[in-house]
Amino acid sequence: MLILIMTLVLIFHRVENRLQNVETQFKELNSAMEKLTQKLQFQDKTLEKQVGEDEMWISLLEDRFTSVEINLFYSYVSEMLCCLHSCVRAKLPDLAGGLPTLASVMRRKGKNQKIRLVWEAVLEMLGLQEGDVLALCTFFIIHCSEAQYYPANQRQKYTSDISMMITKVVKNQILQKSLLCAVQVVETQRAQTDPKKIVTLVQK
Repeated sequence: MLILIMTLVLIFHRVENRLQNVETQFKELNSAMEKLTQKLQFQDKTLEKQVGEDEMWISLLEDRFTSVEINLFYSYVSEMLCCLHSCVRAKLPDLAGGLPTLASVMRRKGKNQKIRLVWEAVLEMLGLQEGDVLALCTFFIIHCSEAQYYPANQRQKYTSDISMMITKVVKNQILQKSLLCAVQVVETQRAQTDPKKIVTLVQK
């Protein structure tokens, strides 16, 4: 009888050890699955973002605007990008010397937390998102060699409602939204700033 009990106890111990091993393996497998799921989700988002950016580039290259439309949009984009750059530099007086261009800001914000936080704060203040800046920079790069800057008084000769024009002729929804945001930023800043100063900044 004693031998039977001892045998059963030994069997129970073995079973318990196996259960613990199985539980440990399950936890390790579960952890690995969670990490894999997170990695796949990240890759999916990255791929989705890349596809969206590629589609935006293709769409922008396919869009056909008249020279006047390009000049009007370019003028607003130029002023908006200048405004964005000026706002960031104004909030970083100690670093302004090392941020001579908007490109330098965008390049350094990934490595400098202070610049990144100011960048995000300025975007929020202006009602912009990263995607808006990307779309507008893309438009600027594509058209800067052929476009001509129109001052505000010259723009009024071509259209009395730039927002309606954008909504009508810009088919790319990302660019359309971004251009409308640019118009809003420029018009808001124009109401608060000397127009001659804006022209000087853009021509630089």
